[in-house]
Amino acid sequence: MKFSNNKRYNDYSSFIKQQFGERVQKVSLDTGFTCPNRDGTKGIGGCTYCNNNTFNPNYCKPTKSITQQLDEGIAFFAQKYDSQKYLAYFQAYTNTYADFDLVKALYTEAINHPEIIGLVIGTRPDCINEDIVDFLSDLAKEHFVSLEFGVESTLNRTLDLINRCHTFEETIAAYEMANNKGLHLGAHMIIGLPGETREDILDHAFKLSQLPIKTLKLHHLQVVKHTMMAIQLKNTPEMFNLFSAEEYVDLITDFIALVRSDIIIERFISESPKHLLIAPEWDGLKNFEVVAKIDKKLVEKDLWQGKHYQMSTCQGEL
Repeated sequence: MKFSNNKRYNDYSSFIKQQFGERVQKVSLDTGFTCPNRDGTKGIGGCTYCNNNTFNPNYCKPTKSITQQLDEGIAFFAQKYDSQKYLAYFQAYTNTYADFDLVKALYTEAINHPEIIGLVIGTRPDCINEDIVDFLSDLAKEHFVSLEFGVESTLNRTLDLINRCHTFEETIAAYEMANNKGLHLGAHMIIGLPGETREDILDHAFKLSQLPIKTLKLHHLQVVKHTMMAIQLKNTPEMFNLFSAEEYVDLITDFIALVRSDIIIERFISESPKHLLIAPEWDGLKNFEVVAKIDKKLVEKDLWQGKHYQMSTCQGEL
């Protein structure tokens, strides 16, 4: 099967070029919202792996208005590229977890910025409702709107262990609510959470492929400072099976072969800042270097996205 950009999978950069015709940069935003597993509504402490400082850029502060964050983010990226478009990326914490009028006002402020052509909204599957979906659906009539749910695992025992405080059944229900509304639906998945076997991880690929998603973000489990997982790794290291780079590349290529062929794979890993990362350490390998290893391994194993998906689908129907 042939994909764009000489890849063996649907890569995100090719999708962006096809969708917009030029380079597009996401500008991260922090609304200052929290999460229901932090504020006591469902739990406290948040997800055991979570430290939002691992991905929030310096300009991204909830004390600043949405417009100011966008202005500063665009000014930063404009120094690197002469011409590009921008998406407002509501990234930190749960970006639909607030009063609807406030959510609506912040999204409207972002989409009305003269340099912004669309929204990317990250949230939890248990923090979405019909009002938000309908509002985003209206915006999507004239703008690109991506709604990304943190799936993280398809196993309820894992979701319970990492203190997500929602179930995979709630994830399925969220996608059903948002499906066929003109939204670009995405999923976020962590590979290698405690207690999950290789078979469990490969089964995620099949279950994710049954969801109405267009984009998939993958990354390997990283244990970072100032999280519950950092304490768990110190006190009960037997909980974890952290992959070496080579192990991860071998696993993720098998995973890709089980993913539905039309899903766009946005990323394979995430790079936490070195001063926060505890494990695993991959000798300073950068994102593009890991991607190059994945591309090479797919060729070596003669695999491509979806090669084994139909087989897994048939097995799932037995």
